[in-house]
Amino acid sequence: MHIQPVILSGGAGTRLWPLSRENHPKQLLPLIGERSLLQQTITRLEGLEAAPGITLAAPLVVCNEEHRFLVIEQLQVVNHLPQRVILEPEGRNTAPALTLAALALEEAHQAETMMLVMPADHVITDHAAFQAAIVRGAMSAAQGRLATFGIVPTSPHTGYGYLHRGAALVETVVDMAQSYRLDRFVEKPDLATARKYLEEGSYFWNSGMFMMRAQVWLQVLERLEPTMAQTCRAAYRAGHLDGNFYRIDRALFASCPANSIDYAVMEPITGEGNATEAETVVIPLAAGWSDVGAWTALWEISSQDESGNVIRGDVFTHDTQNSLVLAGHRLVATVGVENVVVVETADAVLVAHKDHAQDVKEVVGRLKQNHRTERLDHSRVSRPWGTYEGIDRGERFQVKRIVVKPGAKLSLQMHHHRAEHWVVVKGTARVTQGEKVFLLTENESTYIPLGVRHRLENPGKLPLEIIEVQSGSYLGEDDIVRFEDSYGRDQ
Repeated sequence: MHIQPVILSGGAGTRLWPLSRENHPKQLLPLIGERSLLQQTITRLEGLEAAPGITLAAPLVVCNEEHRFLVIEQLQVVNHLPQRVILEPEGRNTAPALTLAALALEEAHQAETMMLVMPADHVITDHAAFQAAIVRGAMSAAQGRLATFGIVPTSPHTGYGYLHRGAALVETVVDMAQSYRLDRFVEKPDLATARKYLEEGSYFWNSGMFMMRAQVWLQVLERLEPTMAQTCRAAYRAGHLDGNFYRIDRALFASCPANSIDYAVMEPITGEGNATEAETVVIPLAAGWSDVGAWTALWEISSQDESGNVIRGDVFTHDTQNSLVLAGHRLVATVGVENVVVVETADAVLVAHKDHAQDVKEVVGRLKQNHRTERLDHSRVSRPWGTYEGIDRGERFQVKRIVVKPGAKLSLQMHHHRAEHWVVVKGTARVTQGEKVFLLTENESTYIPLGVRHRLENPGKLPLEIIEVQSGSYLGEDDIVRFEDSYGRDQ
């Protein structure tokens, strides 16, 4: 059985602000351990090919266009280069994202391949149990079924949707962790109902992970959501390959209906019972799963001290219980508090009661309404060539620390509204300034006048670090006219 991992990496993670930002969301963060959630998603499949009859393809990743270089870089670090990264011009939820991956397999004449669909922002601690469930899912998918993975609940959780199982499948009756027909989806319950579900033992948390043949997904979608199917097909066919990236047609994809895999296909199919071309099944999964959907979820799955606190960074606590305190850039002290979340970053601090952790998304909404950049980026911003970080800012000036990777270069560009002063503090810089090209080393500087074409490169084998002082009437990042770019970026 040939399994194609499909990693959906389009989430924004707004409930984990201020660590998660729109341009650097939670799946790209190392929230548990040293690896990001995206890296953990693919590496937990390592060793699966040792199962009898299983082969595993390099992953297909569907992500937001803005995250493409971070995704590639993170997968390179763990030696799992994707066979393709499909770029969504804008998020349209999980059903269109999965459809784009299925169309890529159809184009490659692999429509019978079984897709293992995994969100990139989950935590799973028991890899052996997870892989055993994947093998059972592959057996169901091989028979034309649509399989989902139901998390065996460990508490009466009110933040998850639930799955109700039906009868056990006959062919797995000897399996202690057998598969079941999927009876129905259940919306997030109140606490009393969740307790009832836990006692009954026939309900699972909805994991958002699925397995099915690509062709089966496309056939069912074309019947249930014909507009979505047709729009995705048109947008994919009008797209083009750009290195490892496949760019979907922006205008066509913008007209695609937005819907989740659950609502578009799984729930309608389940409601139809067995009178359908694709039966739905649920595979039980008890593997230490969490979707890390809010700060309370991170607190629950992290190691806690004797006072029930999860502490990271430079933190002092006194008379503090059952709290999450994360310090990234300075000392954070708490006194006489309990059940709180405190998250400190270079440019924002969040303080919230754990009971209201889900409401953090409301703060992000307010930031968006007020056009605040803190919802988009951290003070240190990643780019394909390296990073830049704001150090100081005032009227008509700002100061940045720029780090350029060895061998990398910024675009050949020009600014209408600002001039720039560059001081090299580490490494060697190759500078293009108008018609001149020259080298600068440590403690040397140059001036880039307003309106002059320029480029910064690192020709060396060590990172290049410069301090940039910008001055002018407008200092926004959108004041860039690009003439050449090694990374395929537009204006």
